Amino acid sequence: MAVSDQPTGIDELLERVRRDLDRVGPQEAYDVARAGGLLVDIRYAALRERDGLIPGALVVERNELEWRLDPQGSHRAPQATDHDLRVVVICNEGYASSLAAASLRQLGLRHATDLIGGFQAWKAAGLPVAV
Repeated sequence: MAVSDQPTGIDELLERVRRDLDRVGPQEAYDVARAGGLLVDIRYAALRERDGLIPGALVVERNELEWRLDPQGSHRAPQATDHDLRVVVICNEGYASSLAAASLRQLGLRHATDLIGGFQAWKAAGLPVAV
C-alpha cells in the first residue's frame, strides 16, 4: 500500500486493502479452522462478553495483533508458527478486520484475510458460538 500526499477516506482505504485480500464467508472461515488455519478474534471485550466467542479462536486485542501474530516476534502467540499460516481475522462486522488482515500481510503473513460480515455473519450462519 503506497503512501501519497493526498488524504484517503476510510471507504477508499477499505476498498484498496480488500483488493489484495481473499476474503471469506462464515462457512469458509469455519472450514479454514477445521483444516488447521487460525481464526483470530479482535473484537473488544464488551462485544465478546455480550455476543460470545467462537470456539477455538485466538482472542487478540487489535492493538496487540501484529506483535502476537508475527512468527518472528518475541511476543508471538504459540499459534503463530510461520508465514504460511492461514489466518482469518474476525471483528464484529467485517470492517476493522480488513485493515488488520492487510497489516498482517505487510508482516509477511501472505495467507491472512478476514471474515466478510465479521462475528455477526458467523453467528447468523448458525456456526458454533460459546456464551
